[in-house]
Amino acid sequence: MNDLFSLERGDAPLLISIPHLGTHIPDSLRTQYTDIALTVADTDWHLDRLYAFAAALGATVIGARVSRYVIDLNRPSNDESLYPGQTTTSLCPIETFRGEPLYREDCAPDAAERNRRVATYWQPYHDALRDELKRLRAQHRHVLLWEAHSIASVLPRLFDGKLPDLNIGTQDGRTAALSVQEAIERAAAASPFTWIANGRFKGGFITRHFGAPQDGIHAVQLEMCQSAYMNEDAPFDYLPDVAHKIEPVVRGMVSGALEAIVALNTSAQG
Repeated sequence: MNDLFSLERGDAPLLISIPHLGTHIPDSLRTQYTDIALTVADTDWHLDRLYAFAAALGATVIGARVSRYVIDLNRPSNDESLYPGQTTTSLCPIETFRGEPLYREDCAPDAAERNRRVATYWQPYHDALRDELKRLRAQHRHVLLWEAHSIASVLPRLFDGKLPDLNIGTQDGRTAALSVQEAIERAAAASPFTWIANGRFKGGFITRHFGAPQDGIHAVQLEMCQSAYMNEDAPFDYLPDVAHKIEPVVRGMVSGALEAIVALNTSAQG
């Protein structure tokens, strides 16, 4: 555990990454941000609580501590767009999801500052992901990298209408074996929640970069509507009476994918 991310290790072939969990803006940067920015509204709130079941599955869980408003760990370090032609957010965003300015006048990071943030915050998280995947791959032929995300359900600047509750992303099937994706879809389809695979969200940089099923790494992103477990308005409370309905669904999706990974490992051993 350190100031950049938390890390709890398990030995199952499952790594859960929560790159937008962090709310910390370093003191040295806080005066550059607007009051709106300091509310860190676009955090993937409470996902560590929603995914608390991961320990019982033997998962390794890594969660960022630094806010995505400092640097977005799920974007390429060169800031290349993941969704060309669509409105999206950048490596060091300058606006909230709703288009509000994050920085005070003349305070937005320049190229040198962006490079410093890549080296200070982005690279250590990605190094940890690589190291944990390497550790798990030394024990298992196939492993699952589960990218846990959540977002406000209605954001007109980024997408039309309301998102489905559960948005599964495998870059159109390229980052995970079909059996893994089908297991996740079955769990989603058996739930009362709306869902889609490879719709508006196909998986961010981490999913696309690390996902290589031919090499035994199967990466899946789940982007959830925050309305399914929390108050989407400040102070962004966790709502246990709401969350208890979707938590077993998410657990079923992860467990189904993990069972598919175990089956691949069994087949590889045979």
